Parts: sequence; structure tokens; C-alpha cells
Amino acid sequence: MTTVADHDAYIAAAPEPFQPSLKRLRALLAHALPEAEEIVAYNMPGFRIGDSVVASYAAFSKQCGLYVRPDAISEHADDIAAAGLKATKTGITFSPPRQHIPDDLVERLTRASRKSAGV
Repeated sequence: MTTVADHDAYIAAAPEPFQPSLKRLRALLAHALPEAEEIVAYNMPGFRIGDSVVASYAAFSKQCGLYVRPDAISEHADDIAAAGLKATKTGITFSPPRQHIPDDLVERLTRASRKSAGV
């Protein structure tokens, strides 16, 4: 993907099969973080409160990812595994359209990430 200026441009430039998942993540994150500013940092859309990036999302050639603070991942590791998802220290990857992160898990991860950021 090329460098993008905002979330709309990022989603439009993503592989077409991933666009619905990215739109869904954006909406869930915006709902969970209504006071957050939408940003693009390191060519990845995210949500910032003050100086803290609380959550981000991205598309790659074969998968998408949701990125939150490490404490949020560790706090919900069992839920992530139960959903059949793969996690790294700061992210969860999934392969749309056949796989996605449950909405309630996105919200719990976002709340935990916000708490971890202290905002």
C-alpha cells in the first residue's frame, strides 16, 4: 500500500476483500473511543487520546490486524485463543473474510488498552 493521509484513504487502498473488516474495526474503535482523534502513524490508521495511541488497525497482503497495548493482549489472552485468533505482543491477526475478531472482544481489548495507556 502507498502512504495515506487518513482512514478513508487507507481503507480504500486496502485489498477489496479486507475493506469490510477494516470498516468494521474503524467503527468499533470509534464507538469505544468517542473522544479519540483519528490518526495515521507509520502508515497505519489508529486512535489517539492525548499523546497515547490506544488502538490501531492494518491490512497486509493476506491478513488484517488489530493493535493495542501489550497489557490488553495479555489480559485477554485466553479470550483471544478461545476465538481461534493469533496474537503477538501488541496485535491480533485474522484473515478476512472467513475470520474476524468478535465485536465484544474488540471493545474489551480497546477498553483495556485505554486503561493501560492511562487515558
